[in-house]
Amino acid sequence: MGFKGVIVLPRNLSAQQRLDLANVYLENACKAKELDVALVLCHDAEVSLFHAGKAAKNQPPLEGIATTYIALGRLLEERGCGTMANAIRKKADEMGPSKQTQPNISAHIFAKNVPPPATGFKPPEANERLDNMQQLADCLGLLEVSDPNDVLEPEARKWLEAIKKDTDEQERLKTMATEVVRAFKSDVLKDHKVIAEVVCLAPVLSKDDFKKLLQEFYSGIDHSGLLDVHLLEGMARLIQGARTEYLESDDLVKILELLNMRLQGTDQESSHHTQLTLVVSHVLDAMADTHVKNLNRETLHEPLSAYFGQLKKSSDPYLVYQAAYAHQALLCVPDDETLWQETYRRAGKVIRGVVGLVGAVRSVDPNKFIEGFQDIQKGLAGAVDFVKNAYDNVVSLKESGKDFVEYLSEGLNVSVKREWYSVLRGSDILIRDGDLATFRKLVCEASCRSDPAFQWGVCQRLGEIAVNPRWDENVREDAIAFLGELYREDAMWGQQASVREWILNILMQLVHVPVAKALLENLKTDGDNKKRSLYDAYVTKGPASYPLQVAPLEMASSLLLDRVQNRPNVEGSIRLLRKRRTNGHSSAVYIPPQAKPGLQATDNARFSLMDKVNEFLTSDQKVFLVLGDSGAGKSMFNRELELDLWNSYKKGSRIPLFINLAAVDKPEHDLVAKQLRKAEFTDPQIRELKSNYKFILICDGYDESQQTRNLYTSNGLNQPDEWDVQMVISCRTEYLGADYRARFQPIDRNQQSDSLLFQEAVILPFSPNQIQDYITQYISIRQSLWPLEDYKTALEKIPTLKELVRNPFLMTVSLEVLPRMFDLDQNLSAAHVTRVGLYDHFVEQWLERSKRRLSEKGLTPQSRAIFERLSDEGFAQNGIDFMKRLAVAIYKEQGGKSMVEYTQFLDEKSWKDEFFIRKDRQLLREACPLIRNGNQHRFIHRSLLEYGLALAIFDPHDRRKRQVSEPALGRRGSISSIMSFEGYEMDTATVEQEPDISSPLVWRNFVSDHTLLHFLEERVRLEPLFKTQLLDYIEYSKKDKKWRKAAANAITILVRAGVQFIGQDLQGIQIPGADLSHGVFDSAHLQDADLRKVNFRGAWLRQTNMSGAQMTGAQFGELPSLTEEGKVYSCAYSPDGNLIAVGLDNGSVNLYTTSNWERIRTLNGNWRVTSYIVFSPKSDQIAFTCDDCKVRLWDPETGSLQYTLSHTNWVRCVAYSPKGDQIASASGDKVIRLWIVVSAACYQTLSGHAKEVSCVAYSPSGRQLASGSLDRTVRLWNIEKGECSRILSGHTDIVWGIVYSPQGDQAASASHDSTVRLWDVETGECSRVINGHSSAVFCVAYSPEGDQVASGGLDATVRIWDVESGHGRHTLTGHGGTVMKVVYSPNGDQIASGSFDKTVRLWNISAGTSNSVSNGHSLEVSSVKCSPKGDLIASCGSDRTIRLWDVDTGTCRGILSGHENSVFGIAFSPQGDRIASGSSDKSVRLWDVETREHLQTFAGHGNWVQCVAYSLQGDTVASASDDKTVKLWDVTTGHHKTFGSHVDAVKAVAYSSNGAHIATGSQDGTVRIWDVGTGACIQTLVGHTALVRDVAYSPQGNQLASASYDKAIRLWDVVTGECQAELTGHGDRVKCVAFSNQGDLLASGSWDKTVRLWDVVSGQCRADIKDLPDAIYCITWITTSDASFLVTGSGYGSVLKWKVTRKGEQCIVDLNWNAKNGTLVMTGASIQDASGLTLLNKKLLKQREVIGEPGN
Repeated sequence: MGFKGVIVLPRNLSAQQRLDLANVYLENACKAKELDVALVLCHDAEVSLFHAGKAAKNQPPLEGIATTYIALGRLLEERGCGTMANAIRKKADEMGPSKQTQPNISAHIFAKNVPPPATGFKPPEANERLDNMQQLADCLGLLEVSDPNDVLEPEARKWLEAIKKDTDEQERLKTMATEVVRAFKSDVLKDHKVIAEVVCLAPVLSKDDFKKLLQEFYSGIDHSGLLDVHLLEGMARLIQGARTEYLESDDLVKILELLNMRLQGTDQESSHHTQLTLVVSHVLDAMADTHVKNLNRETLHEPLSAYFGQLKKSSDPYLVYQAAYAHQALLCVPDDETLWQETYRRAGKVIRGVVGLVGAVRSVDPNKFIEGFQDIQKGLAGAVDFVKNAYDNVVSLKESGKDFVEYLSEGLNVSVKREWYSVLRGSDILIRDGDLATFRKLVCEASCRSDPAFQWGVCQRLGEIAVNPRWDENVREDAIAFLGELYREDAMWGQQASVREWILNILMQLVHVPVAKALLENLKTDGDNKKRSLYDAYVTKGPASYPLQVAPLEMASSLLLDRVQNRPNVEGSIRLLRKRRTNGHSSAVYIPPQAKPGLQATDNARFSLMDKVNEFLTSDQKVFLVLGDSGAGKSMFNRELELDLWNSYKKGSRIPLFINLAAVDKPEHDLVAKQLRKAEFTDPQIRELKSNYKFILICDGYDESQQTRNLYTSNGLNQPDEWDVQMVISCRTEYLGADYRARFQPIDRNQQSDSLLFQEAVILPFSPNQIQDYITQYISIRQSLWPLEDYKTALEKIPTLKELVRNPFLMTVSLEVLPRMFDLDQNLSAAHVTRVGLYDHFVEQWLERSKRRLSEKGLTPQSRAIFERLSDEGFAQNGIDFMKRLAVAIYKEQGGKSMVEYTQFLDEKSWKDEFFIRKDRQLLREACPLIRNGNQHRFIHRSLLEYGLALAIFDPHDRRKRQVSEPALGRRGSISSIMSFEGYEMDTATVEQEPDISSPLVWRNFVSDHTLLHFLEERVRLEPLFKTQLLDYIEYSKKDKKWRKAAANAITILVRAGVQFIGQDLQGIQIPGADLSHGVFDSAHLQDADLRKVNFRGAWLRQTNMSGAQMTGAQFGELPSLTEEGKVYSCAYSPDGNLIAVGLDNGSVNLYTTSNWERIRTLNGNWRVTSYIVFSPKSDQIAFTCDDCKVRLWDPETGSLQYTLSHTNWVRCVAYSPKGDQIASASGDKVIRLWIVVSAACYQTLSGHAKEVSCVAYSPSGRQLASGSLDRTVRLWNIEKGECSRILSGHTDIVWGIVYSPQGDQAASASHDSTVRLWDVETGECSRVINGHSSAVFCVAYSPEGDQVASGGLDATVRIWDVESGHGRHTLTGHGGTVMKVVYSPNGDQIASGSFDKTVRLWNISAGTSNSVSNGHSLEVSSVKCSPKGDLIASCGSDRTIRLWDVDTGTCRGILSGHENSVFGIAFSPQGDRIASGSSDKSVRLWDVETREHLQTFAGHGNWVQCVAYSLQGDTVASASDDKTVKLWDVTTGHHKTFGSHVDAVKAVAYSSNGAHIATGSQDGTVRIWDVGTGACIQTLVGHTALVRDVAYSPQGNQLASASYDKAIRLWDVVTGECQAELTGHGDRVKCVAFSNQGDLLASGSWDKTVRLWDVVSGQCRADIKDLPDAIYCITWITTSDASFLVTGSGYGSVLKWKVTRKGEQCIVDLNWNAKNGTLVMTGASIQDASGLTLLNKKLLKQREVIGEPGN
């Protein structure tokens, strides 16, 4: 070959030893990365091969030499040495194959291949009980055969063809295997029988089941104190029988680590070594087959190798063989050692493994080491591996001239992979498949056939064939004969004594087989004396108990399978349930609903509800609440969800279980089991399902079940040994109270609600596209009388219909009845459709259809006669009466639970007989809109039940007359209003439907039944008679308490209907529990009334007299605020929730106890402003910042100052670390200082911000700090390193607030740019930008659960946001100044907000908001104007909206939105068809009044637009701005001209009566009059000493009135510019003025919360409207033919209409209606001697400026 170098070889080596040595060189050459190294090793290999060939001299190893030559040639060619490779190939050819005669086995032995061992498969019938586990294994194995025609016996093929068509049977068999695994896991003993059973399934299990079973074996071996032999054998068989793809590397390594640990911990003499080694062998076999890589050498490879090396010294030949086999398997598993690591290790760590030869090696002559080889080889087969490697390394060391003695302290020997292992692995496959002839040939021709280890393996396999009864008898006899020839033919197979003993041992184990017994007897005389002596000695000793692996024991009694088959068959019942639930699905119209994330979220936050629920089902969350109005489609969605889940259901996944909660008796307990019983599951099946299955509960109709309990917690769901479920539960929105989440949220281990496991969504009304899709589907399914276009026409033209049909059920009702209600040729725009009107037509139409159906039905003569009688009497009316009676009975007898179950045997002679026994009732029941499911009956929709009850309360078609039994009780009438008491009289005349003691209103409180109340409030608006009846109930309650429940219901209905009790005489009424929320009771008389538990939330109770009233349990929806002496800069709850601290601009810190909100301590000193305050985590210390550059630490209990920490500039913020041992302070000196609390020492300063640091916060872990700055950034700091780890950019203005979420993964920042930003702390990315505030945001806080953030700012609002969606949940209004701080109480149910209005307001967020959402403005009303047509009032405000109100009723007719900031001014065009508006967004906009559309935007002002006015012709709009100018805009072109000579902001503008001039009022204190044509200022009116806020021309045009912040109103002569009068009397700034239409009165509104009416001529005040809750911002007049009215807008967001009546020289002013925003108003109300008020309520009412002292 041309190799350089000389190799010196020891003498006296056999051909085999030289061949092995050549293979070692070749193996290392393959691994060598460098060519030079590889070539040297190849040279060594060639030399060894040359000497092996010479030594062989036609001996058996010759073939191995030729093979190695070929491998060497291939390697050289791969290394690019073609010439050398060719030379090597020639030498291989010269060597040629061995000419030695191969062993010749008798021809009759394994003469041909045979079928694999038969299992005796008995094909089972569908659902037939299986006999044993093998039958189940066979069935499952057959199911995986793709082409049965080629491989299967006819019987098996026939069974498979049939079963492929029966998916249920397939599922049953697969489920049975899963259940067997589950049963094995639960088996405590796990004896050898159940182990043999379960491992039988190894080849046919699903991957998931196999992994569970493997884990169970692993755990059993791992946790057993003593080694369980049966588990070890079972694991071996399990791995041996498994599919290769199921055996994952991680699992096998994990098992091997466990076995290695047990090996190392097992005594060398233990009998368990055989089983352990056997299992290890199978694990290593599997690892080799699955190509496991990176087996750790130090922890696994070397310890196992060393262990096997120790076992090879055993005197037990079977154990030696098993160790050699395992060692070979180990060598086939790649380890994680690189070539160079192996080279180094081989060079220096070899000798330690051959302890007995160390002395010989140290004697320098390596030949002495090799001389011991023969002795080792005699002891065990395969030990040559150790010596070979040792020899190999000794030679290498000798050649390199190195002394190897220094390496003796380390090392393990490494063996070469031997051919016999691979041949045996291949023979296993041949035997498994019945290829026995091929197996015979392989054994005879294998080059390793003389290897003792190979012969041991062959003998073992022959013995296993012979002992396996499943093989054919001839096959078993052939195997015994094969063993005989191996024993006899020494010349062919060698003379290994251990192999001969092994054969004898096997035959002795088979002595019960006649052929084996005979053979054993014949072998007694075989061979020479030595061989006979060996025979005699071994047979005399008796057989060793070496295991022969055979097929699992015959399982005559399959314990696990019997256990499984004795378990209830739940899968069949599940399939039946699935079939029933999917087959019964109707083809109803279904539009996938859209939803929003919460009740307070905007409709723009819409998403697909189905997508969101599916996302929930893949999460770890447990409860999903679906909310929606009545008829929103909750039940339809739930049924679609169930259908989708069943269609995608697979065995093992969660089972969808639809539960109609109204149909379950007491669902708060045992809910799942009760529903399963209804689905016909047996109790054993239910127990099985509870133990082993998971569910998705779809709970429909929480409200219909009349529940108040938390069904999740009361049923103990997902608790130990309870049902494993995810719950989707639906409920009507109106059914819930403010704290509704407590009814649905799961609880954690501390019995606290866990919001992280809870999610909710609110179904949104239909969008226009969904409406069209619904109609299209409806027409395609139903036989509709109208085509699509006709429905579209009706929806477009009927004013109220478009909103109604956004509700899916009302959409269905509308499409049913509209064609019969309207003729498309009539004037549809004049039609008025109501919800109750649609139901009236729907029910009547339903009954008429039912009548026709029954008339065509084959009735019995008796039924026909009854039908004719009912028809003669009026079938529809009879049907309605039946509905009414049934509805009343359901509420009276079942508490409103909608499902009625009737079983004649159980319910005979009960109230149900009336509806289910009588023949006439049966016909009517069949005709009414009811559905039946078995013995359960209910209305097709719950709203029809409520409609029926509403009819029972008042039926407009029931014209029966009743005589009033007593004279009318007089009452004082109110001011004229459609929604007041005008025209109400009561005398002894005949009236319709007088109050009836049997009315449902009398015996049940319906205050919380919102759908019923909705029907009734519509009846009030439509039927004056019903209103009269309700008023009578209230009146009767004054004298008899039996009417008080009816009176409470009646007044609740009237308030909901918008009836305003202004000035009403309600003395002595008894209305306990009534809901008067948002009601208007201005100046009402409620003396001595029973008002216990009445809800006054958001009510208008100005000047109401409640003296002597019983008010125990009365609710006002608010907590008292804390009134301070100065502006509030900061407030903080103590972490224990017992205290709240408030920091003021006068430097004080006030401490309050939260038990009664009493001030307990004031901390103050020589500083002016306490800008920030915080408690320590233990509540034992307060830190606050001041304007003197210091942080002070106080003891809240003693009030003593503990430490003072100093900065060089104003300290803006301070924060405690979570442990309380550190403080961080942020300052105007641009740094953050970190302090040690106990020593007050500054230990670190963090620098980096470019400007003042405004805020700072610790992360919950305490390892990170966040800070915000005037430089517009947020920085995250690594506290340990003192470095800025991340800069968060995005805000466009100052960052005022920063806070971490409780989980620490998110931070929220508040900025002067009007936004709140949520940041991902890990990535630094802004995850959400929250918009909503109209100006700067100064503070932000997370709720304790982290699902909400609250923010406050310059717009005086507190806003609560949903963290996940970023949408608003609540807007809390009521502050009169900037909100500087918001904080959550520790339990999360309250928010405290501190404001510049000198208050800390306490918001009970668990009860919703302090101010309820309503149609009113949420912030101050800036301007009000009346339409020239006299039908509308327009108002605008700081909430960015313009609202249109009905002049007569105060009903909101529309909202115009589009301005980006506060709207300060509005004006109607002279024609009344347009509105102009001006805003702080610097724009002027024009709007279409009828369509509510935005028409134009005029931009040009450089600052806020404060006021607008239309010219008389309507062609021009004038706008006044803070940019000191007035602009006149051409409404057609948008062009403008500018008037400007004011020296400060222009606040007001007005056109003169002739349109030639405009007047303006300015912050410079002047009023100017301008010529519209020339733009010249023709008059400057001087006299006011403060800004002029409003100007108004008299109707005659000769006078101008101006309102000023100097508290005065001035009247000016327009011509001369002289001040004719100065009107004084207001106690504060005057905001607005307006002349009456006649010009004789002037109205003014002021910051002093009053409205004054002035006589223009005399200057006298003719009326003073007092006790208003806030400043009056705007005012206007309305005059009709018979009355004059005043409209005011206030800082509380209310629009009030007042009737003005002249009485002599004075004016009487009474409230006509109130379009309020939900703020509680009690100014001037009397509570003298009122009883039952709590201390907190008394404090609240005093703050609301009530008068009088309440009683106890």
